[in-house]
Amino acid sequence: MSDRLEIQVELGPRSYPIIVGGGVLAELGPRLASLGYRAQCGVVTNARVAGVWGDAALASLRRAGFEPVVVTLPDGEAYKTVDSLERVWDAMLLAGVDRATPLVALGGGVVGDIAGFAAATLLRGLPYVQVPTTLLAQVDAAIGGKTGVNHRAGKNLLGAFHQPRFVLCDVEVLGTLPRRELLAGLAEVIKYGVIGVPQLFADLEEGLERVLALEQAPLVAAVAASARHKAAVVSRDEYETTGERATLNFGHTVGHAVEQLTGYARFLHGEAVAIGMVAAARVSRSLGRCGEGPVARLRALLERAGLPVELPPEATREALIGAMRSDKKSAAGRIRFVAMEDVGQVGLVELTSVEIANHLWRVQAPEAGGGED
Repeated sequence: MSDRLEIQVELGPRSYPIIVGGGVLAELGPRLASLGYRAQCGVVTNARVAGVWGDAALASLRRAGFEPVVVTLPDGEAYKTVDSLERVWDAMLLAGVDRATPLVALGGGVVGDIAGFAAATLLRGLPYVQVPTTLLAQVDAAIGGKTGVNHRAGKNLLGAFHQPRFVLCDVEVLGTLPRRELLAGLAEVIKYGVIGVPQLFADLEEGLERVLALEQAPLVAAVAASARHKAAVVSRDEYETTGERATLNFGHTVGHAVEQLTGYARFLHGEAVAIGMVAAARVSRSLGRCGEGPVARLRALLERAGLPVELPPEATREALIGAMRSDKKSAAGRIRFVAMEDVGQVGLVELTSVEIANHLWRVQAPEAGGGED
C-alpha cells in the first residue's frame, strides 16, 4: 500500500479531500493557491506548534505567493475560550481580511476548533483549511466541520458547522508530539475500530507497537482508516440529523463529563475518551447489548496503549449525573448514548444521565445497589 492516501468527504459542492501521508505539509501553499486564493491568508497556531512546524508551513505559503498573518495562541484546552476566539477576530479584522481570505489552522484540536469557529463567523464566513498536528486532530477533530469553544457550563457549547476546504495530515509531524499526546490520539483511532472498522481494531491488536513506534506505513494506514470512516459518516449525516454521526461520540458522554469534573486540567481529551469508552462498554454490558468478550478486548487494547481506563475519584455517581445533564447532546433530559454491541458495531439508545450512571454502577460496583429512577 502507498504511504500517501487521499480520501474525499462527499458533500456535493462543498466536498473536500483529506490528504494523509509523510511530508505533505510542503503541499500547503500550492494546494491553497490551486483553489484560487491569493495574497493574504491567516494562520492560527499555538506557541509549541509554531516553534516546531511554523517555519515549514509559512515557507510553503510564502513560496506560493501568500502573505501570512499569524495568530499564536496559548497551548491547551484551558484556552479554548471566547477570549481566544476574540484574539483571532481582532487580528484578522485589523489585517483587513475579506471574504476571500483563507484561514489556516495549524495545530491540534483546540487550534482547529477555534480557527474554524473564527472562520465561520468572520464576515459571516471565511474559507479555511485544517493542518492538524496531533494524531487526535488528524483522525477526528479536523474532519467534519465541527468548530467551537468551551463555556463554563460545558465543553463545545458554543460553535458552528463549517467545513474546511481541505485537510492536510502529515504523519511526520507526529514525531515531535509528546508521547502522552500520541497515546491520547490513539484512543480515537481505537474508537473507530469499535464503532465501525473491525479490521482496524484487529490490526491494532496485531501491530500496536509498530504504530507506537511511528512506522510510516502502519501509521498512515491507521490514520487513513480512521479518516475514511469519519468522512463516510459525515458525508451521510453532516448535521447529526439521522443519528449516524452521533455514533462518533462513542465514549464521549462519560469522557466529556470526566473532563469537566477535573477542570479540563488532568486528562487530555483522548485519555478522557478512553475512560469513557470503557464506561460505555460497561453500560452496554449492563443493558444486555454486548457480552464480556468485546468489553475485555477494548479494555485490554487501551491498557496496552498506556491509556487510563478507570474513573477518577471526582467522578462519583452524583457528580457524573450532573455533568452528563449539561452535555450538549442531551435533549429533553435524554442522551443518545452510543452502546457497544461488538467490536466494529455500535447502536444508539436513549437514556437519562441517571440511567447511564445506574447501569455503570451496576457493573462497576454491584454492591452499591440502586435501582433506576
